[in-house]
Amino acid sequence: MLEVVFLGTGGIMPTRERNVPAVAIRYKGEILLFDVGEGTIRQMNTAKLSPMKVDRIFITHFHGDHYLGLAALIQTMNLWNREKPLHIYGPKYTFEFVQHFLNSGFFRPGFDIHVHELGETRLKFKDYEVWSFKVEHGIPALGYVFKEKDRRGKFLPEKLREYGLKPGPILGKLEREGKIEWNGRTIRLEDVTGPRRRGVKIAYTGDTEPCERVRLFSERADLLIHDATYLSGEDRGESYHSTVEEACEVAKKARVKLLALLHRAFRYSYEEYLSGASRACREFGVDFVVPRDFDVLTYRSGAWHKSNLLEGER
Repeated sequence: MLEVVFLGTGGIMPTRERNVPAVAIRYKGEILLFDVGEGTIRQMNTAKLSPMKVDRIFITHFHGDHYLGLAALIQTMNLWNREKPLHIYGPKYTFEFVQHFLNSGFFRPGFDIHVHELGETRLKFKDYEVWSFKVEHGIPALGYVFKEKDRRGKFLPEKLREYGLKPGPILGKLEREGKIEWNGRTIRLEDVTGPRRRGVKIAYTGDTEPCERVRLFSERADLLIHDATYLSGEDRGESYHSTVEEACEVAKKARVKLLALLHRAFRYSYEEYLSGASRACREFGVDFVVPRDFDVLTYRSGAWHKSNLLEGER
């Protein structure tokens, strides 16, 4: 099961209603954290997400609302006697800025912290990959793609009967090795399985103006989490952010299944923002959500299901 937990959905500064950006992907017992704004550890405690299960933190850029929660998170890990290494990824200057954090105050972590500065990079892990790509925010800034590896198709009972195969160790060997010799025949895995199943793809932009790199990297994503700070260009002024309409246009061009509008400016109430988003996304024919803090999107049976950790299914 794969879950996206929105720990902070606002931008610039926290309000009583919403915290600043932090998005957790919970996958096979691991938590990947994308951005870690101030107060993220409190949000994780409320969401009952253990910081000890976070092995990788991906920071989009070094504006305070996206990284100032890092020190508190690391200190909590240390307080709980963490031993596993922690990996922190980010754009240019990540190493320098993280070192400033680690050298401040009377504090030194008792576990290893590995810092990785990325450009446009493809990181490969056991069951998934994370791709980083450059966005337009006036400073070094990255977006990220979480891509679950494609999975083999299901075993086809009629094909197993045709080749005289039965469930058991022989199928495990076939799955591991890709082909076996059986009853004088060479049987390949694709001979007895259906089409490969495409892994889930999630794109997260961080803060950005609309740009072609976002459209390219989010192509056919199952979920695009896009900066949509403002309802109008007039509200945005000259800041390096996107409007709801611009995020909808990117989602339409990239043919994503679902658009999540993030980083809502503190000037908007939820109702006002949702109303404006509904008009814009309806015009573009885009399926969308305006997540609130502690909303969860769970991917199962090829679709997203929305709930809230504090309120349940809705």
